[in-house]
This record gives sequence, C-alpha cells and structure tokens, in this order.
Amino acid sequence: MVDVSAKPATARIARARALVRMAPATEAALRAATLGKGDAFAAAQIAGIMAAKNTAALIPLAHALPLGHADVTFAWTAPGVLQIEASAATSAQTGVEMEAMVAASIAALTIYDMAKALDNGITIESVRLIEKTGGKSGHWRADESGSR
Repeated sequence: MVDVSAKPATARIARARALVRMAPATEAALRAATLGKGDAFAAAQIAGIMAAKNTAALIPLAHALPLGHADVTFAWTAPGVLQIEASAATSAQTGVEMEAMVAASIAALTIYDMAKALDNGITIESVRLIEKTGGKSGHWRADESGSR
C-alpha cells in the first residue's frame, strides 16, 4: 500500500462510466420494469453504492476511504445502450477514482445479472474514469471525443 500519511486531506470527487449493450427486447423489459428478478435499476444502484463503500475489500492495496457521497445514475444513450455513471466523494489523503469505477462496474454487472434470463449476449464496455478533482494533480477530465 502506498504511504499517503504525510499528504494533506483534500476534497476529492471522481466520476466513472460504463456502457451496457443489449438486445431491443431486453431494453424494453428494463424500461417497462418487467424482469422476473424485479427492479433492475434499483438493485444496480444499491449494488454500485455498496461496491463503492467496499472498494478496499475488493481491490488489493486500495486505501479504505470514508465516503461522504456515492451515487449511480442511468441513461439510455442510443437504442440498446445503457450508460451507467457513478460518482464518489470524500475528504481524504488519496482519491476516489477506484470507488467510482468499482461502483460503475458492479452496477453494470448487476444489470447483466438481472436481465441475463432474457439476453446472455449483453456486453459491458468502456468502464472508465471520466473526471476527478482534488489532490496534488487537481482537476482532470477524460477526452470525450474517443481519443486518449
């Protein structure tokens, strides 16, 4: 584990995104909330928030951070494409990028789990950090044009 004990605590925020692609019938069932397992969006939101809170138990050598905020939101960005965005915030000596990315990943996996009976071909793509603030490096935002 990296020693961050000499670093000052600063306000830190991170946002991450995952894309979930699915068949039209699966999208329709998600939109209509007719899945046999129940409300996929509620389950995925709670799963993502719980995952953010437990990141240090999932990622070796990650620091356990006191989260002041964690959230997961959903938006349909194209036919059959669900965008999941997760955010995490803290005031600590290290950032919350991993917490946001773990939240987005677990929320996406939960959507898959809830809908797999209809569509085993669901894919989870492009899990990535899209923005972070705080700490020595300050503000960073991903290039949304698709280039690195």
